[in-house]
Amino acid sequence: MTAVDTGRSDNEISAEQRRQALSTAAARNLASTTKTPPQMQNITSRWLLKVLPWTQVVGGAYRVNRRMTYTVGDGRLTFTNVGAEVSVVPAELRELPLLRDFEDTEVLTELAARFEQREYDAGQVIVEAGQPVDQIVLIAHGKVNKIGRGDYGDESIVGVLADGDYFGDQALGGELELWNFTAKAATHCTVLSLPRPALDRMNGQSETLREHVRSVLARHGRPQNRHGEAEIDLSAGHEGEHELPGTFVDYETAPREYELSVAQTVLRVHTRVADLYNEPMDQVEQQLKLTVEALRERQESEMINNRDFGLLHNADLKQRIHTRTGPPTPDDLDELLSRRRKTQFLFAHPSAIAAFGRECNRLGLYPNTVDFNGHQIPAWRGVPILPCNKIPISGTRTTSIIAMRTGEDDQGVIGLHKTGIPDEYEPGLNVRFMGIDDKAIMSYLVSAYYSVAVLVPDALGILDNVQVGLGRD
Repeated sequence: MTAVDTGRSDNEISAEQRRQALSTAAARNLASTTKTPPQMQNITSRWLLKVLPWTQVVGGAYRVNRRMTYTVGDGRLTFTNVGAEVSVVPAELRELPLLRDFEDTEVLTELAARFEQREYDAGQVIVEAGQPVDQIVLIAHGKVNKIGRGDYGDESIVGVLADGDYFGDQALGGELELWNFTAKAATHCTVLSLPRPALDRMNGQSETLREHVRSVLARHGRPQNRHGEAEIDLSAGHEGEHELPGTFVDYETAPREYELSVAQTVLRVHTRVADLYNEPMDQVEQQLKLTVEALRERQESEMINNRDFGLLHNADLKQRIHTRTGPPTPDDLDELLSRRRKTQFLFAHPSAIAAFGRECNRLGLYPNTVDFNGHQIPAWRGVPILPCNKIPISGTRTTSIIAMRTGEDDQGVIGLHKTGIPDEYEPGLNVRFMGIDDKAIMSYLVSAYYSVAVLVPDALGILDNVQVGLGRD
């Protein structure tokens, strides 16, 4: 009879034979332990979903009616490059106010070809205040400071322009004006310039261009307020039988409608798991709980980054400003706050909040904190700065800071959803049983319906090109 090698020593075998009780290792497998529900690292504070007032959308769409405005073409331009040679996309010239809706692509192509590329080092002057407006300048890359002079002769930065911005477009109107600011390169800049002689030659050659500019100037010649809305004629301070002006409040003829977006997934659970492993915790319920958390995280991300309705892409370009030096400074946040009444919240990536803290430390400033929903939140000028890691950080370590006013009563930013939907699990979110397939797997359709609307342009502002330095996202 052949001996079998067990691979264990005689001492180990004798110890196992002598054991008279179950080992703790084996008993632990059968013991009922104290355990937590399944944990998830990707759950964040989701402050945006918490602070937004939510409006019930009954018909699946929300229409924002506004007063008629005559401000057009406030967009940013797009450029292409072959090596170091940069050119503007001809169709993008329609973003200039006086070229909006101009359909002659041949004229646009010819106009784009007449722009000259110029390079400026940091500190060089591009145009000087008081000189004639003799060119249209498109900023392809870099940052430009607009410098104004006060009544007492002091200079100050009145604005910052960056990639895709432009100035001098009033030259298209044909009138001779003077620059009311000095444009100085803050970094190395690549710009495209269209000198007035080349523009005048183009106007002389193209009748369609002249007629289009003339019609736009006539169409938008009605008096406007500082927001571009048609002025309401009023009379005040008169005496006696003064003839009162007649007026009306015009509305936009094609107001924007926000349709509810959706985030969905199909949750699958095997019936054997649901039948046999449902104690002490309901497996389906725990699976559903984590799925809902993931959907809510995606919802907040879409409300910030979606190109159709997301906040980063729906801020009015007049409400977008750039940092003066790169990192977010107190001066930058002051300018961001000054552009709207009653700013209620600032949202920033945690890295941007840390960068702002470093700038305050460098200046010897100590921002206060505010008690917000039981949390101590950093604040500037009494406005809480809420962390939001859904705001992206680019490869160059730049990000954005969002400022907003909320609520319908304040003409602010509001969240949109519909409650009371079938099989509702949470407000605006439902879970619908889809059946059991031939592999004994149950399926549940989990859907969240939402959107976000900006009621008036100054309700939302963005601080762009916020440098956060090195570090982890």
